Amino acid sequence: MTIDSRQVAAGMLAAVPFARTLGIEFVEVAPEAEGGVRAVVRLPDSPATHNHVGGPHAGAMFTLGETASGAVVLAAFGDLLDRATPLAVRAEIAYRKLALGPVLATARLGRPAAEVVAELAAGERPEFPVAVEIVTEAGKPTSEMTVVWTLRPN
Repeated sequence: MTIDSRQVAAGMLAAVPFARTLGIEFVEVAPEAEGGVRAVVRLPDSPATHNHVGGPHAGAMFTLGETASGAVVLAAFGDLLDRATPLAVRAEIAYRKLALGPVLATARLGRPAAEVVAELAAGERPEFPVAVEIVTEAGKPTSEMTVVWTLRPN
């Protein structure tokens, strides 16, 4: 699988204006073993996104994680957009430690892309998880998230 990370970033920022509003940056979108995909996105440190204790607001952290998961989905299934629309079905986030400064979210596809594509080809509406870890720039884990996505046939 070949992934054009600039194209994924441009597609995400065009489709999700709120990611632009928060200043989310795309660090990396890359294939992994066995058809997997990884995306790393960054939320810069900005007083406009701070909470009452000086770190990134929970909503900004959630958006960062969901954006990373969306980049994975676009990278893995972007060639199917003519026949299916990706939609987030549900998400769960656990805020573990206070984050201060810029934060990075790393998202990974939770099922082999080929399985998901086979279900879609069989007329099903597949669901698949994308796991996200959010860390400080120094690598300190702060949050964990899972976003479950579907491909709705057009």
